[in-house]
Amino acid sequence: MALTGAVFVVGIALLIAAPLTQQHEVVQFSYSGATGPGNWGSLSPDFSACSTGKLQSPVNIVKKDVVDNHKLPPLTKVYEESNSTLINYGFSIGLQYENNAGVLIQDGKNYTLKKIDWHSPSEHTINGLRYPLELQKIHVSDDGHISVVAVLYNYGHVDPFLVQLRKEITQLTKEVCGEDEEVHIPVVELGSKYLKRKAVKYYRYVGSLTTPPCTENVTWSILSKVRDVSKEQVEALKAPLDGSCKNNARPVQPLNGRSIEFYDANSGKN
Repeated sequence: MALTGAVFVVGIALLIAAPLTQQHEVVQFSYSGATGPGNWGSLSPDFSACSTGKLQSPVNIVKKDVVDNHKLPPLTKVYEESNSTLINYGFSIGLQYENNAGVLIQDGKNYTLKKIDWHSPSEHTINGLRYPLELQKIHVSDDGHISVVAVLYNYGHVDPFLVQLRKEITQLTKEVCGEDEEVHIPVVELGSKYLKRKAVKYYRYVGSLTTPPCTENVTWSILSKVRDVSKEQVEALKAPLDGSCKNNARPVQPLNGRSIEFYDANSGKN
């Protein structure tokens, strides 16, 4: 795929599946230079939260500062095989589900799985360490609230979920489009078992989307267990992206007094 520009023209409504936002303005942003993360807030009035928001993501998780909370519920994921579309947005690779892919049950409320994004290197850091890859599962409740479950990866064995998408990711790299276009590759009945592996430990905080419009009051759950991915798989996810976005991690944001909580299913006998 060849993209001619370092700035991407993207419809806000396409960044994440509705009903996350009702905005339809065409916007421009990238990961470097004048349209990079430090300037996102000035690119559009709709992006103001990127610079003025106090609950922004990602963040650095300092283990010694987290607050143990044994009253947090376990993450219950009821995912199903579903048709989806692998999309090259230019600034990231995402998987958008076309029908009911299942739900995350959080605090007694159902959040429907809408989209998966990959960021390399990871956006969240632990004790200042940035990992090679972060997967973000984006869920939306019927009343429009957003919950994101993030998985961090270190180099090691292949990730079995990405193995299922090997052909489609390769196809993305071969497609050619203009700088204001996207490439869509249909994915039929993608297996879900690798997405719903049990999470016994996770970090929880309230933050934002990590791409414009940086919408706040997003619930984040970052799994404590770091999973494996091969270097070749990470490079395959980067290959279709423009050079300015091959490293598509937003810098960590100030906590501004927020606490990061920690849940451990093996402690406190929840």
